[in-house]
Amino acid sequence: MRSIISLIGWAQSVLDAVRKRLDIIGPLLLRLYLVPVFWVAGNNKWNPLDGDSSLDSVIEWFGNPEWGLGLPFPALNAYLAWGAEYIGAILLALGLATRWVCIPLMITMAVAMATVHISHGWQAIHDLNSPFPAAEAGEAVERLARAKSILREHGNYNWLTEHGSFVVSNNGVEWAATYLVMLCALFFLGGGRYISLDYWIRRRYRE
Repeated sequence: MRSIISLIGWAQSVLDAVRKRLDIIGPLLLRLYLVPVFWVAGNNKWNPLDGDSSLDSVIEWFGNPEWGLGLPFPALNAYLAWGAEYIGAILLALGLATRWVCIPLMITMAVAMATVHISHGWQAIHDLNSPFPAAEAGEAVERLARAKSILREHGNYNWLTEHGSFVVSNNGVEWAATYLVMLCALFFLGGGRYISLDYWIRRRYRE
């Protein structure tokens, strides 16, 4: 019994040593995953490098109470959401002010969940096999099957689905909640060692 305990202790020591040497991987992977997510989201709102792009449609959607979100101060909120995503993506890529930038991004995700997604439940895509299907998921899946049947009969279904199958979007909180959890983890982990400006700035000024 004592030898088994010793073996477990040795294995734990090896695991701890490996983890300490490779602890850059977790924060780096989180950053690399989140950078394109927020870069695309920010550019979809407004690409400042494109003269034809503006935040006008986003501001209108934020403020319209009939077909939009009906938020107060829509222009301010639109610029804040865009800034969090666009500038946040750049800072995450650099590993600069990582913990600080996670705060407005987490707030942005929480607001998106509360104003856009929560009314649709959990699932981002209707799927009866995934957790917490919406009440109308069965009907949505049935309609999807019917649409596929029509396309197989009257369309070139193989060509239409060559790069992916059809799904029915539910627009639930699933993806926004996932990003929120990842940002929360990154907030506590920080940008990581070596491959972040935070590390080198902290090292320079601590020395």
